Amino acid sequence: MRLLVPRETRPGERRVAVVPSVVGKFTQLGLEVVVESGAGDLAFAADADYTAAGALVVPTSGMDDAFAAADVVASVRPLDYGRAKRLKKGAVAVSFLSPAIDLDTVRGLHDAGATGLSFDLVPRISRAQSMDALTSQALVSGYRAALVAADRLPKFFPLFMTAAGTIQPARVLVLGAGVAGLQAIATAKRLGARVSAYDVRAASADEVRSMGATFIQLDLDALEGAGGYAREMSEDRAQRQRDLLAPHIAESDVVITTAAVPGRQAPMLVTRAMVEGMKPGSVVADLAAETGGNVEGSRPGEEVMIGEVILWGGRDVPSEMPVHASQLYAMNVYSLLTLVAKDGQVVVDASDEIIDGCAVVLDGDVRNEAAQAALQGGS
Repeated sequence: MRLLVPRETRPGERRVAVVPSVVGKFTQLGLEVVVESGAGDLAFAADADYTAAGALVVPTSGMDDAFAAADVVASVRPLDYGRAKRLKKGAVAVSFLSPAIDLDTVRGLHDAGATGLSFDLVPRISRAQSMDALTSQALVSGYRAALVAADRLPKFFPLFMTAAGTIQPARVLVLGAGVAGLQAIATAKRLGARVSAYDVRAASADEVRSMGATFIQLDLDALEGAGGYAREMSEDRAQRQRDLLAPHIAESDVVITTAAVPGRQAPMLVTRAMVEGMKPGSVVADLAAETGGNVEGSRPGEEVMIGEVILWGGRDVPSEMPVHASQLYAMNVYSLLTLVAKDGQVVVDASDEIIDGCAVVLDGDVRNEAAQAALQGGS
């Protein structure tokens, strides 16, 4: 069986799906690892490192044949239509794959009679924790957001008591206490800031306090959703929440937003007027900028000024730390493929709840309802 690791083609993407230190694990599964030359360069994984680990490195000129011969293809971003169409019947592609958005990939897998497994859809159950790439990459994003905010804030994060006087610690507010939010809290605390946080889920209060931060209590009902995520809220409730959060935001030096609802546009938590009400020199970091933004006016991959406040919009944030982001992702890929690579063959068992949950396309059959609806709408 051949596992192919192509070079990522999306501009700005620096991660790679398999790193040299994990090649041996795939070999133990019976997979011969084939890597496109230069695939790991932006994650500081050289071709020579892959070769030393036992992988076969092939030039880009030979990738058409490599795709045609691959049993499994692992990538971070979904394959484009041309590459997906080249797969042989029964081959398996694993990547992040948004079924309602990455329709060219879905069409390519359908036309090839191949299977597409998406890390976006891995069920949030205990047995799948090691396969949860959303969580592993959110860890990187939360850490990075806190560092970005600290770098841009024209103040210290920690308390300093000096002969010249006392410097009070920065006040950091984190909105959304999922994996990214909790990691942002932990990182800001390690940097010495005074941290508070809010989440619509009641269960998050204890998690926030366990990180040493203060949980903000608002006079609102909790909104628990499936899989540990928050569910979408009505506009009336959203406005009430913004009104109650406004004074907390105004007194903060840094606001980091991480809230997301799977498959939907990110909720608007902070308006432009709320940002303008912050102190001059304050920083807002919006990790949800790519999905519509938690902050009005944020733009993915850009830094804008709203009044005298810096608003940073995250874009492909894990790629800004490609070494460890790739290492974590590679282990997610390995864990998922333990369900697929069996006894020297690729076996996709749709009766397994993990495979059933994340298979967007199965042997050419588009199984995901969101992808089916999007394809029908575009036809």
